[in-house]
Amino acid sequence: MSESLKSVRSDRTSIIYDGHCPFCTAYMTLLQLREAIGPVDVIDGRTRPDVVAELNNLKIDIDQGMVVQYRDQIYFGGDALHILSLLSTKSGIWNRMLAALFARKYLARLLYPVLRFGRNTTLRLMGQQIINRP
Repeated sequence: MSESLKSVRSDRTSIIYDGHCPFCTAYMTLLQLREAIGPVDVIDGRTRPDVVAELNNLKIDIDQGMVVQYRDQIYFGGDALHILSLLSTKSGIWNRMLAALFARKYLARLLYPVLRFGRNTTLRLMGQQIINRP
């Protein structure tokens, strides 16, 4: 995708995710991007309806995957995991393990639907609504 989000800073990397998802939140906590690439805006889609509306206008459903904006490019779902694995530091066993998995684009794309299913199931069990309510 070549479009960028107008409501987030284009000079910084931005990650838009579901802050109610415990897996997504843990991933954001463990990811060591700031050491590797500098300032990163981590945005909970539930608190930024303006960003979610902008994503919807770009035909990107935040309920179907996380979004990364890096250097005016938008990465979604498995592609977002892939770019994050390439940008993060390789320090610590967790980051090395994630990098080994998601540095291969085909593997990130293959595993992402499984991860999304786990997220959606967990949110339902927790009684959480999706972000884009009908």
